[in-house]
Parts: sequence; C-alpha cells; structure tokens
Amino acid sequence: MTTWQTVRVVAGAFILLSLALGIPGSPLFVNQWFLAFTAFVGVNLLQSGLTKWCLMESILAKLGLKRAD
Repeated sequence: MTTWQTVRVVAGAFILLSLALGIPGSPLFVNQWFLAFTAFVGVNLLQSGLTKWCLMESILAKLGLKRAD
C-alpha cells in the first residue's frame, strides 16, 4: 500500500470511529465532543488537498512506505 492510500484508509477509519463515538443514537456513544475530532480530520484532509502536503504522509514515507507521485 502506498502512503496516500494509507492516509485515506486511516482518515476514513478515524471519521467513522469518531462518528460512532459522538452521535447520541450510536450504541458506542461516549460524548458529542468526539464530533470535533471528525471536524479535525476533515480540516486536515482539506488542507492537504489544497497545499499538497500531509504530515502523516511524510511520516509514513520516512517509515518506509512507498510514495505514489
């Protein structure tokens, strides 16, 4: 798996998990503040799309995952 694929898989998992933990009707509900984490992930995805730079992708590349340019 390449760095950009890993970033998107992790971001998708974080969004789904934070929604499950933040929506009151969910059986996994903990607190509505988990929805702030959903917004944080969304803002980071937006920023990386506009600037073409993602910290997690840089870290994954340094850990040895292949970049797909």
